Amino acid sequence: MSKIPAHRRAFGDRVRELRSAGGYSQETLAHLIELDRTYISGLERGVRNPTLDVIVKVARGLGVHPTDLLLTIEDAGD
Repeated sequence: MSKIPAHRRAFGDRVRELRSAGGYSQETLAHLIELDRTYISGLERGVRNPTLDVIVKVARGLGVHPTDLLLTIEDAGD
């Protein structure tokens, strides 16, 4: 199994943090933004590599600017 890049782990951690702070379950967020719950799980675990379209969709669902999802990856070393 390949190593998950630090920037994807950081992105997933940020999605999880904002989702939890908003009181959303993975399933609720997935339904809101029309993605599968397993895809949200994969994002949060860093096993998914989201497209720009998905980043924008997740950000809108969480009520944040897309850059709010990307801020933590700057500090993530690979």
